Amino acid sequence: MEANDLNGLFTEIKQRMDTGVEHVRKELANVRTGRASTGLLESVQVEAYGSRMPLNQLAGLSIPEPSLIVVQPFDPSTLGAIEKAIRSSDLGLNPASDGKLVRVPIPALTEERRKELSRHVHKQAEEGRNALRQVRRDANERLKKLLKDHTISEDDERRGLEEIQKITDGHTRLVDDLQKKKDQELLGH
Repeated sequence: MEANDLNGLFTEIKQRMDTGVEHVRKELANVRTGRASTGLLESVQVEAYGSRMPLNQLAGLSIPEPSLIVVQPFDPSTLGAIEKAIRSSDLGLNPASDGKLVRVPIPALTEERRKELSRHVHKQAEEGRNALRQVRRDANERLKKLLKDHTISEDDERRGLEEIQKITDGHTRLVDDLQKKKDQELLGH
């Protein structure tokens, strides 16, 4: 019985921590680095067909050169709405349409802006690490309760605490790596 309880707990906290790491990955994908990336436009919502839709459902995105994203609408009638949505997003981009495509030049970042974005990256990563610590705290409290209710032995609790710490350390490393990689893209070192 005990092993199943514990394995279920470990599976659940792995899933919760995976979700936390994935959230950080998505947040950091939206941080502009001065290089074109289709992930940059993932958060853009376009008013089309009477509702708000993600840009990637309305257009194909490509990167013909490092500082340019080309947006090819599936339906030419959405071109204006797409251009407007990119312009009014908080990404600070200045799209230009030629009647068929929207070209989105990615301006080079100033050193000040790079440092500002790096601080934002660190804040996002720290929030991710905090979320992982919260999952660990919840799991540890559940272990203590299982011990108090005599559902598991002290040895099981000790092994459980070690396993939870191992899972936490692994997920924390993933967040650290995401932060490091994004910082390298931003600051070039």
